[in-house]
Order: sequence, then C-alpha cells, then structure tokens
Amino acid sequence: ESRAANASNKEINIQWYIPSLAKSSNNIETKVLLLYAYNTKPVKISNIKSFTSMSVFSGHLWIPLARIIPLRGKLSNLKQQVKMLMQSSQSSSATEPASFLEQSESLKRNPSKNPKMDVAKVHLDEKTEEMAKSCLSEVKALLSVVPALSLPLTEIPFDVTLKSIASLEDMFDPASGCIITEESLFNWIISLFH
Repeated sequence: ESRAANASNKEINIQWYIPSLAKSSNNIETKVLLLYAYNTKPVKISNIKSFTSMSVFSGHLWIPLARIIPLRGKLSNLKQQVKMLMQSSQSSSATEPASFLEQSESLKRNPSKNPKMDVAKVHLDEKTEEMAKSCLSEVKALLSVVPALSLPLTEIPFDVTLKSIASLEDMFDPASGCIITEESLFNWIISLFH
C-alpha cells in the first residue's frame, strides 16, 4: 500500500507546480502553483474510483515566485536562530556563553541527534519572536484566501519547535514538497486555506 492511499493521522501534503518560466510580452510576474491536500481524520483508500470522504480536502493557490524566494530565506534564518536558542539552552550550564560564530560552528558539527529535541517547544527571545511574527505574517498573507484582510500577527499561532520551522521552510521550497503533521502547525495552516 502506498503513502498516497493511507494517512494514519492528520496531515497536509504540499506540492508545487512551476509552469514554463518563459516570460510573456506583457511582463506578467511569474507565479507558481501551490497544490495542497489534507485530511482531518485518518484515511485509507482501497479503491480510488469509488472513494468519497468528508475528511479529505484539496486546493491550489497561485503565488508570485518573487515572494516565495525571500520568504524561504527568512524562514531559513529563523530556523538557524531557533537552532541557536536550542543550543544555548542545552549548554546553559556553561559559565561563559559561546560567541555567535562558535555556536554556529558547533551546530554545523553537531546537529541535533535527539529527535525529541526537534519537537520540543522552544522559548524564543524577543528578537527571534519578532523575526517569527514577521515570517509568519508573510506566510499568512500568501496563504490567506483574502490576502487584503490578512493583518500582521501579534502572537505566534502555533508551538515553535525546530521541526515546525523546518517544515515551514520545506513548504516554501518550490523545488520540492513536504508533508506537515505537527498538530498546532497543521491547524494554523488549514485555517488559512478556508
């Protein structure tokens, strides 16, 4: 049985379609197609021709490529900042804090080997929290059905973990897709699609 036929839990599957990048003569901005499908209850499909479900949804959004690329860069920076915070909280017993460059080198050499750390809620400092709110406000503006009504976020709408930020970074990579299963991130993203 393939993954496409089974979802044992709630999940969002994100894929991108990039049409021909040949520019038209009227200088229309390049847009890419975000395809999404999600289920709100476990799903098992044995026969695709006769499948009907009230818990499976799908849709698409056209998004300007020029907005996705910088957002992915910001999410990558946010992920690195979250890693730094995790590293500093792990090494808080040290008497002298490591410099930014030392921490960065340490993270490159010793990525998290403990999967539980990736899903542990991270306590954000003020700078990182503002960085997260800015990134998530952009995500909200891109995914909202009515972008004009999308006000900047005043609080972070889900638990920030290394896995949730990495999932968002992967979500906005037009060269690939991703599957999101984290409960609070899942709930926030599907609320934007409605």
